[in-house]
Amino acid sequence: MIAYEPLMVAMPLAKWLGEFVVKERRIPTGDEVREFFKSVGFEEVFLDKGMAVHRNRFILAITLPKKNTLVIDLLSSSGELSDALEVIAYHDKQIEGYIIDIIPANELEFEGNVGLEPAIIDDKNFELKSTPVLGYFEEEKEEISLVIDEEAYNLWKKSGKLEICPICGAEGLVWKESFAYCPSCGFGIRIRGEKK
Repeated sequence: MIAYEPLMVAMPLAKWLGEFVVKERRIPTGDEVREFFKSVGFEEVFLDKGMAVHRNRFILAITLPKKNTLVIDLLSSSGELSDALEVIAYHDKQIEGYIIDIIPANELEFEGNVGLEPAIIDDKNFELKSTPVLGYFEEEKEEISLVIDEEAYNLWKKSGKLEICPICGAEGLVWKESFAYCPSCGFGIRIRGEKK
């Protein structure tokens, strides 16, 4: 996993959060999120009353846990607020589910579209109600790609949205076997395993 900008941490973090909620049937604690950041190579630089700050060379992550809610701000170390993202996880009683979403932290300056569909997990059977396409980023031959597993691909295919970029929301993905390229945002999407 590479992590040069907030999006490159937000997507694997949201994937981990979704898997955690399905398995444990609850929002993770601040300590459990701290373990996630340590596992992906972030250094813990501050901890006080549940709030934690982690960083790597490119990104600063601020974790703010509350009861049944978790907010994680991801800021670029360059200071560009337009790149900042928030990953939020909470229980929504009205739709009877857990929501994990990635949103721009500064909507006033945000010029693009985060095309990411939120993960919505039913709070009774703990199955996905939505079809988020989440994974992690890798760099190969000077090309950065979102790597998704076969399960994520199959959910994406079932949604009928294979032509829409899961990163920026633009239409017109160009597919070649198990690789797609988005001419709008420039990211590739690679599938681990075989497509069905």
